[in-house]
Amino acid sequence: MAGTDIDAAVAPSGTGCVECDELGGWWVHLRRCAGCGHIGCCDSSLGRHATAHFHATGHPIMQSFEPGEEWFWDYRTGELIDGPALAPPDCRPTDASVPGPAGRVPADWRAQLAARDAREAGG
Repeated sequence: MAGTDIDAAVAPSGTGCVECDELGGWWVHLRRCAGCGHIGCCDSSLGRHATAHFHATGHPIMQSFEPGEEWFWDYRTGELIDGPALAPPDCRPTDASVPGPAGRVPADWRAQLAARDAREAGG
């Protein structure tokens, strides 16, 4: 386990990606910083705010914030790790849309992600 990189007592920052909410954006899945509780969107999302949070803060451990998922990820090693139960809630609201949030997800969200992936692949 990651020792001091995890603070199990810290509550999550909210129920959605902090940066996407500030920008009026949307996400595919959510991730929770195990060090400070920051909620960011996954790397499948346009913003990739969970990874950006790691780069900005150096907080290396995150946990999925999706219902039924308890896995932890260590950005330093690029590996799944074991971790403790974190302060509740342990996931986004189960009735929240995926992608989300409802009302902000564009109809062409799949095309937007595919276009980004093609640009990054050099195509």
